Amino acid sequence: MSAQKTLVVLAPQPDPQHLADIARLAGGQPTVGEGAARIRAVLPEHRRQAIEQCRRHGYDAAYVDSDKRLGDFGLLVSDMDSTLINIECIDEIADIKGLKPQVAEITERAMRGELDFGAALKERVALLAGLPESALEQVYRERLRLNPGAEALLAACRGLGIKTLLVSGGFTYFTDRLKADYGLDYAYANQLEIVDGRLTGRLTGDIIDAAAKQRLLMATRDALQLRADQVLAVGDGANDLPMLREAGVGIAYHAKPMVSAEADIAIERGGLDAILQLFL
Repeated sequence: MSAQKTLVVLAPQPDPQHLADIARLAGGQPTVGEGAARIRAVLPEHRRQAIEQCRRHGYDAAYVDSDKRLGDFGLLVSDMDSTLINIECIDEIADIKGLKPQVAEITERAMRGELDFGAALKERVALLAGLPESALEQVYRERLRLNPGAEALLAACRGLGIKTLLVSGGFTYFTDRLKADYGLDYAYANQLEIVDGRLTGRLTGDIIDAAAKQRLLMATRDALQLRADQVLAVGDGANDLPMLREAGVGIAYHAKPMVSAEADIAIERGGLDAILQLFL
């Protein structure tokens, strides 16, 4: 028997008529709380229509197991660029060299799954050759910010003893600093080669691509002796899909359409703290 589901409508002040329309499709009575409405005893045959109705009204929404709580998870896995943080680091580094349009176009196509990730990464990194290492510090200090709700989500995980894994197709310069500054438990990314204080345009070590992200999730999960259903993963690009599939719950955050379509849950309007509303 499948677990009882609850439709969570993420809306601080939902329109009563909108909520009534959604509840009719879902087949239950809504309970309105701070930041979300919850509808139990839903009709499974109408799930897709109910989610589409929520989106038409401008609300994020998701079906979750009714008895699932955030504390039931033991590991949160997150992508970095455009997921935990507000920028694509490589695009901002390129901007300092005056190459942002060229690099950003490749980044966008790679995130949509139109290009081989490893080849696209090497192509973009090659364009950064000659930049001083100080450009990385400039991006971290002046341009990089956590996405809305990230600090609240990370604080909730710390409070519940949920381990946090940052796994990125970006660079260790940024993941290492985020790990230290925000108390993350694990962080993996690509290593830029730097010689005499300047970027060479090459990487060292293995590339953290889609398959590597999935492997790192699995290895960390196994080391912590967790089940698949105890892992929550968040990402936005095509290279995040294998790890989202591997997780017990995969969440697309302001993601590319193909990722939102395949993930268990898509957050398209709210912040990362919306996850806290899903699993109270």
